[in-house]
Amino acid sequence: MFRRPLRWIFDPLAQPLGPAATLVPLIARFVFASVLLRFFLNSFLTKISGFGLSIGAYAQILPKQIEAVGYDPSQLSLPLHLVVIAGTLAEPLLPLLIVLGLATRPAALGMMGFLVVMSLTDIYGHGVDAATIGHLFDGDPYGKILDQRLMWAAVLMIPAWLGGGLVSLDALVWRRLRRRVGD
Repeated sequence: MFRRPLRWIFDPLAQPLGPAATLVPLIARFVFASVLLRFFLNSFLTKISGFGLSIGAYAQILPKQIEAVGYDPSQLSLPLHLVVIAGTLAEPLLPLLIVLGLATRPAALGMMGFLVVMSLTDIYGHGVDAATIGHLFDGDPYGKILDQRLMWAAVLMIPAWLGGGLVSLDALVWRRLRRRVGD
């Protein structure tokens, strides 16, 4: 019953490309780590204060809602608090899972969803201008949102499709699971 989902999550050879493709996910995870890991970890640090959430977490994730209540998080509903908690926890957790190669496929898919939500928050929540959003095929690689995040998503598509590869914690977990469940 759980074998197929576990195989999809952890088996580095679940895709038809086989072991020869293990270098590609490793390179993608390395590129993600070198370009984006620090960005997401630093962004996470702006959202915490001691052992709790900072006002910055609310201002970054729910800018219009927190402004509407005079920057008093206690005035927000429970679902909005849960959104901020989930977004804050996802920001370091998903990138670390990808870099470590643990539950790489679902982490990469989650990270791609995170990028969509982050981009929509920037556009609709923070109201960034058209120049900051950018346009595809405009010849300007400095568009902060569309161009950059499309490139980030392209890097994430590799581990989302291929998993973590043979050099990952997924491979280690799969070997142990296969021994227990039997293959």
